[in-house]
Parts: sequence; C-alpha cells; structure tokens
Amino acid sequence: MMQLQDFIAPNAIMPSVKVANKKQLFQECSARAAIISGIGEREIFDALWQREKLGSTGVGNGIAIPHGKLAKAGRMFGLFTRLENPVDFDAMDGIPVDLVCVLIAPESAGADHLKALAQVARTLRDTNFASLLRATRDEIGLFSLLAGGPTSHAA
Repeated sequence: MMQLQDFIAPNAIMPSVKVANKKQLFQECSARAAIISGIGEREIFDALWQREKLGSTGVGNGIAIPHGKLAKAGRMFGLFTRLENPVDFDAMDGIPVDLVCVLIAPESAGADHLKALAQVARTLRDTNFASLLRATRDEIGLFSLLAGGPTSHAA
C-alpha cells in the first residue's frame, strides 16, 4: 500500500501558512512545489486552479486535497500545509479548510494518482489523526505524523 512519505518529503511540509483565500493558498503551495520539483510555479498553480474550477477539492472536516497532473512532473509528489486560519474552500460540508495536502502527478500516472488521492483521503479522514495534525506546529512533528499514519498514533 502506498504511504504518504512515498510522495511527501520533509521539505514539503508547510506548518503555519497565513493566507486569506484559496487563490493565495494555491500561490503559496505552488511556490514551494516549484522549489521541490523544479517545475515552474505558474504551471503548478494553473494545474491546481484548473482542477479546482471543475469542483472543490475540499473533502470535508476542514480538509482539502488540491491536485493536478503535469507533463513535466517526472514523478508524483505532494506537500502538506497547515493553515494558521481556515479559509473558505466551497467544501460540501461548508467547513473552512485548515489542513491541505497538494498532490501533483505526471500526466501518465493514471491509477497511481488515484491511489495516492485515496490514501491521502483515508489518512486525513481519521478525526483523531487530523486533531493531532492541527495541534502540531513544526515541520518535523508534522512529517513524523504523516510518515507514521493514523494507526501508529492511536491512543
């Protein structure tokens, strides 16, 4: 089974981002993703924004999984962001988003892209695990949680 650390590296954790809206969030995430991947910031932003226009990637409970495919992506990669203040994401439940996992995949990724999206959704859907992520303020702690997943932190 695919694990989050398979596509989210320690340098892809953004623990306390301050943005006012979804567009600013995508700009911040695209800037970090460009550094990680070497792909242009604008290309990443456009891929995320075009996908978002199809329908909100806010999946509920304050969680969003923006994603896109890019021809220049040599491999699947992602980043995790914890927002200082939740932003409106047009999620189905109407709850503003404060936990964001961005996923960028090669255009040829196919089923792997879907498997990664499913894994992220399963992991973040665990309410106890999401609470731990919300309470953790630093990159190392967040990466450790994400790498371990919800089952290794159950009380």
